[in-house]
Amino acid sequence: MSAPSMMLYYNAASPFARKVLILLHETGQAGRVGLKPVAVTPVNPDAEVCHDNPCGKIPALCLADDNVIHDSRVILDYLDHQHAGHPLIPRDGPARWRRLTLASLADALLDAAVLIRYETFLRPEEKHWSDWLDNQAEKISRSLAYFETEAVTELSAHFDIASITLASALGYLDFRQPNLGWRSSYPRLASWYYEVSQRPSMLETQPPA
Repeated sequence: MSAPSMMLYYNAASPFARKVLILLHETGQAGRVGLKPVAVTPVNPDAEVCHDNPCGKIPALCLADDNVIHDSRVILDYLDHQHAGHPLIPRDGPARWRRLTLASLADALLDAAVLIRYETFLRPEEKHWSDWLDNQAEKISRSLAYFETEAVTELSAHFDIASITLASALGYLDFRQPNLGWRSSYPRLASWYYEVSQRPSMLETQPPA
């Protein structure tokens, strides 16, 4: 097997990095990308990551020519153009905008969940902003309700950019907010997630216990 031609700055607990890893497995590209584990938080940047990505966020992908691209959505789009299989991001037409919009909503859900994690884990309990936390929780609830009632059938048709992003978000809720109990309120979504969570790409990229 040839050496990887690209390198991904990532953290196994990051749901945004997980999206990239899932796509790599789904498209048969996992062997092309080496993994560089880094630990970053909003108050603990990594100097090497900041050198290649000024905002200091992961994932960031170093290409074969040493250029670095970042933001998981940009990386996913790039990697989806690097394989010969069926695109996981539709190339044009209404399907493209619909799937990207669903992926954007799943990203927004994920953003809210990560912000809750930062507020509750990095700040002392006496400094937690309850109204702000409640607002993030409401974003999660509204997004889950939309997927349950308006999009779960679409998601079942293809495991693509929208499905990958939502599956990563739901996995993150289980990982960081196990007491949320979202399955009881969104049974169709729970059934869909149970099925996709058995995919090899999902099993290979589970966050650490």
